[in-house]
Formats: sequence, C-alpha cells, structure tokens
Amino acid sequence: MKKNLISIIILALLIVNIVLTAIMMFSVVSSSRKTAALVDNIATALNLELTAGGEEAEVEEAVPMSDIAIYTIADKMTIPLKIEVDAEGKEQQHYFIASVTLSMNTKADGYKDYGETMADRESLIKSEIEEVIQSHTVDEARNNQDQIRDEILAKIQTMFDSEFVFDVSFSDTMIQ
Repeated sequence: MKKNLISIIILALLIVNIVLTAIMMFSVVSSSRKTAALVDNIATALNLELTAGGEEAEVEEAVPMSDIAIYTIADKMTIPLKIEVDAEGKEQQHYFIASVTLSMNTKADGYKDYGETMADRESLIKSEIEEVIQSHTVDEARNNQDQIRDEILAKIQTMFDSEFVFDVSFSDTMIQ
C-alpha cells in the first residue's frame, strides 16, 4: 500500500511539473518575441541614424577597374602635424610621413581636362594635402585616417570643381 501511495504522489508531482513547465514556456516565448521585436526596432532606428539627417544615404557607385587611373605623388610627403603641449608644458612636434595616391575615374567629367596633366598641378595638390594634415594632432592622425582622407578628397574635388578624383589613399604611412 505504501508503494502505491508513493507512486500516486510521484504521478501528481509529475503532472504539476508538466503544467508549470508549460506555463513557463508560454511566458518565455511571449517575452522572447517582444524582445526580438524591440531589438528589431532599435536596429531600424540605429540604421536611420547612420544616414545624414534621416535622408537616404547616397550609394557610391563602384568604379570598374578598367576605368580607374592612378596618380601617385612622386615623393614621399613629410608633413608636420599640429604642435601639442604635453603635461609639463613642453611643445612636441610630430610628423606625418606617407606616400599619397589619387584614384581617378577616367569616365567622369573633368578627367579629360585635368586627369592626364595631374603632374602639372602636383604642387597645388600637395598644398591641399598639407593644409588638411597640418590641422590635425598626432592622435587624430593615428586614429582618424579615414576622416583625413575624406577631408583631402573634398578639398581636391573642390579645387578641380569635379569628382573625377574619387579616392585618396596613403601608403608607407609613418607617424613620428
């Protein structure tokens, strides 16, 4: 008789366990769905914030390799960065040393006028590059090279009043 009573108690506890597990699963699944919806909403909001002013971001068209012309500035450029004052009050001068290469779209407007004679305007291009880089500190030069490239590209495009130069790249970069 004792064994039957224990079996009935175990069976009752088993049924209670199944019922509680089912209740817990329904509550977890519904909260999981709500969490997934919240994450989707946050991801959507973040994606909207990445575009400028809530407008659609401009999609850059990839220039085929057959339409790219490269112009490398002949000498490695050594450009002094903005002077920094350390904790002791001493001024420290740092330098940005790199080879600069401009990528040009041969099918874009302006390439026929300027692209083939870039060497004639190299000193003007160097001046624009130096102006941008000299306005940055050593930390900015180390951590924000993409921003510096974008600033240089904007200056060069403004100088030529054309977007045939579509990329600026650094090679052999050294910051002292």
